[in-house]
Amino acid sequence: MKYIILIGDGMSDYPISELKNKTPLEVANKPNIDELTRKGKAGQLNTVPNNFEPGSDVANMSIFGYNPQKYYTGRGPLEAGSMGIETSEEEVIFRCNLITEKNGKIDDFNAGHITSKEAAILINDLNKEFLKKIQSLINLEMENSILE
Repeated sequence: MKYIILIGDGMSDYPISELKNKTPLEVANKPNIDELTRKGKAGQLNTVPNNFEPGSDVANMSIFGYNPQKYYTGRGPLEAGSMGIETSEEEVIFRCNLITEKNGKIDDFNAGHITSKEAAILINDLNKEFLKKIQSLINLEMENSILE
């Protein structure tokens, strides 16, 4: 038997007063998702072990049958692998988001959706500042993985 697993990662939201206290998902025109929901099985389950921070990386690993207790080493290696980057056990892989800071606080978690070209300029400046070779790998969501 074959299965299709739809993971609504990031689809939930908070009710908005302008939408009569409904979420954007509740009011969206989504006939295909509605039909799949009617004909399929839907439910909730806890896919994040108690000693892990809740996040899509750990949850999705669990959904696909990998035990995070054994295999999870951080989000950086997962994102590098998803981009086809081969790494060794000796490498340390960090994931970072370029952010916008305002008055000493994070104002925007993705630097205003900057372009890959703009992000590369910032990463190159970081290279100069830290005097280390940092390879920037910018994915389609404009988040950055850094391999050291």
